[in-house]
This record gives sequence, structure tokens and C-alpha cells, in this order.
Amino acid sequence: MKYTKRTFLLLWLVFLFAWKTSSYDIGDIVADFTLKNVDGKMISLYDYKSAQGVIVIFDCNTCPYSRIYNDRIINLHQKFVLKGFPVITINPNSPTLSPGDSFDEMVARANSKGYTFPYLVDEHQEVARSFGASNTPHVFVLKKESQGFKVAYIGTIDNNSRDASAVTKNYVEDAVNALLENRTIAMTRTKAIGCGIKWSN
Repeated sequence: MKYTKRTFLLLWLVFLFAWKTSSYDIGDIVADFTLKNVDGKMISLYDYKSAQGVIVIFDCNTCPYSRIYNDRIINLHQKFVLKGFPVITINPNSPTLSPGDSFDEMVARANSKGYTFPYLVDEHQEVARSFGASNTPHVFVLKKESQGFKVAYIGTIDNNSRDASAVTKNYVEDAVNALLENRTIAMTRTKAIGCGIKWSN
């Protein structure tokens, strides 16, 4: 019996390690993906091959943190899209577990907020898993290089999830500005603050 328990525990740890290490880390090249946007069109990461990079944000309709950060995400896109770093938002939540994150609700949310950037549905949650996203919102700043899009920053948007006026560190802005100016990013990773992704299994 001890052997069986020990074997099971070992296999479980191997599974957890494999799942964790299979997700992207700083410096990794991101594989292309294609997901459906709220306008019904399919959008690929490599549709942005002429950009300097992209700001990928795993987001949703229902998380209070996502709602708090919503206007800040809109502002990020407005600030950086013309500089070559557009925002792409992706909803990874299972609509079965979170009905407020259904595709129809996503469309309504994008329309009500006037999104000018993609809001994609990760129906099978494969993209979120490949990135290693755990929360909404969870940000991945990607820099376009000759071999593809490279992960340059992972984490949260800034250092105050509750009050935008009290922010003293804008992690995503600082990372993108550093990339635009060919400087080293001072902080490449922070803890993502938000609600856990609603995984279907």
C-alpha cells in the first residue's frame, strides 16, 4: 500500500512539474494562436507581425479586479497602439462555471465599454494554459523579434489594484517603454492580482 501511495504521489508531482514548466517564461518565443473575437472574426497573434510587440491580457467580465482594471486596460491600448504595442485581451473562463463570461456576454461587455482592441474567447482554454495564466487580469508583454514574439514581462498592470489614483508603479507601462527605448526592463515579473481562472477541468 505504501508503495502504491508513494508511486501515486510521485506521478502527481511529475504531472504538476510538467504542467508548470510547459508554460511560457521570460525570454520564451510564443507559438501562434488563433481565437474568435467578439466581432465574430478569427484573430491570430501573427496578424500583428508588423507590430513592435503586443500586450496580451487574460481578462474576463465577472472578476471584480477585471472590472476595476477595465478602464486602465483601455488606456493602455490608447497609449501604446500607435507606438506599435496594441492590447489583445483573452477571456479564458469556462462559461459553464461562469455564465457571465459567455460569448454573448463578452460581446455585450465589449460594446458597452467601446473596446477598440480584440476581446478573444479561449473556448478550450489551451492558450491560457500555454501561457501559464492563472488569474484575470494576467498580463504578458511580448516583444516582436526576428524569430517571433518573445515574452518580456509577466504579471500585473500596476501596484494598486483598488485605486488607480494611488498607483506609484506602472509595471506594464514601464516594461513597454523600456522595450520601445531599447532599455532593459527593470522588473520582468510581478505577481498577477485578480480572480483565479475558471478552468473547465
